Amino acid sequence: MKHVKTAIITAVMGATALSAAPGFAKDLRIALQSDADVLDPDQSRTFVGRIVYASLCDKLVDITPDLEIIPQLATSWETSSDGTQVTMQLRDGVVFHDGTPFNAEAVAANIERSQTLDESRRKSELKSITATEVTGEHEIVLTLAGPDATLIAQLADRAGMMVSPTAAAAAGADFGLNPVCSGPFAFEERVAQDKIVLKKFDDYWNAGTIHFDSVTFLPIPDTTVRLANLQSGDIDMLERLAATDLAQAEADQNIVVDSAVSLGYQGITFNIDNGEKGDNPWGNDKRLRQALSYAIDREALNQVVFEGAFAPGNQAFPPTSPWYNQDLPLQSRDVEKAKGLLAEAGFEGGIDLEVQVPNTTVPLQVMQVVQAMAAEAGINISLTSKEFATLLADQSAGDYTASQIGWSGRVDPDGNNHQFVTTGGGINDSKFSDPKMDELMNAARVAPSTEERKALYDEAKVIMLDELPRLFLYHQNWIWAYNSKMKGYTPYPDGMIRLENVTWEE
Repeated sequence: MKHVKTAIITAVMGATALSAAPGFAKDLRIALQSDADVLDPDQSRTFVGRIVYASLCDKLVDITPDLEIIPQLATSWETSSDGTQVTMQLRDGVVFHDGTPFNAEAVAANIERSQTLDESRRKSELKSITATEVTGEHEIVLTLAGPDATLIAQLADRAGMMVSPTAAAAAGADFGLNPVCSGPFAFEERVAQDKIVLKKFDDYWNAGTIHFDSVTFLPIPDTTVRLANLQSGDIDMLERLAATDLAQAEADQNIVVDSAVSLGYQGITFNIDNGEKGDNPWGNDKRLRQALSYAIDREALNQVVFEGAFAPGNQAFPPTSPWYNQDLPLQSRDVEKAKGLLAEAGFEGGIDLEVQVPNTTVPLQVMQVVQAMAAEAGINISLTSKEFATLLADQSAGDYTASQIGWSGRVDPDGNNHQFVTTGGGINDSKFSDPKMDELMNAARVAPSTEERKALYDEAKVIMLDELPRLFLYHQNWIWAYNSKMKGYTPYPDGMIRLENVTWEE
């Protein structure tokens, strides 16, 4: 007997547009907190890159604001009773931006690319797929090494984004210079650190829901400048309004503010064993990382930087998440405990720590507060500010000691953990490796029930909070602000900007 996961909301994807569709050409201008990295779903890792993809690259499945998984390019799917095969029915009448048809062969080619491209960061996300079989023009069977409770959720993100096999084969690792997908907007041009321009794709399968001729993404790191540009009309929308600017935005009758609780976290990642720089006191002795954690007052950090709008955190999930380990609550600040750990590690007189931090307003404010707190325990933090894509590249290459960085979060708990803490994980820039952690993370992927998965993650969290390759600080709310002429926008917990059924009223 087969367990069937059927199409839930095909009607939502093709819902009737609001009546305010414009009768003129409109370029929607969206300000991003930073510039995206490479525009290749297999290679990229920035949050703002995913915002661009929401307009550029459709996925096999998507989510609702309530985190249900729904059809996008796959219209339905069913899993065999033993969990080792997933049969997907695919949407007919879809073409990529270069005219290549979307079909089962295209899905097979995408999965192969994700698994075999040398530069791919999606390998661990699709590791369970051992074979693909095209059983019809719009039907494909995925054979798995074993049950994988995370797979469909992975396909709701970059691992499920479909790129043109024709363009991908021709461009290879340079695909991101001229990305070709099947989303509502096609790539037009990019000027690094300036803009990314997408133009409406007239042959989009769901074109009736798209009401802008183009969308331009503008990286503007300074939160105050972003808001000033919105108020002046130079942009139409911004993502990640600073909590300190919330009152000013809400007081402006021409601005609408929307928010959603994030699925992710912000913290500090340490270089444990990534190249020569991994051989440092902070990477070699967990007591130093523990000392820094004890030196930080996360509640005070939330109040000082975010005026209490966010949630202090010590795990990869917020305390409100069903996956949070309640037996490991947020610890109180303990400066004497921090000093004691430093002394045990041989640094009674204090120790230096260089932390690279994005060159945007909020991360710098966060780390300045952490810097002041840590100093009271004898930890002298120096901050190296970098453009975000540069920070990521240096982190990947192991050219760092510690890095203030976060993760936007995923629907399935695997997405907040596995690739960061397993040996060889796709985003394990720490190069942290622990056999027990690998065992727990891999077991959680195939556990047959939510209860069993929760127990495995709970056990893994004990190791994570002891080893601290990632030191968690807080969980943010996504806050968007936009011109009141923009109608029909729906906030999502993943922080993405979906433009279906969004219109502009003059």
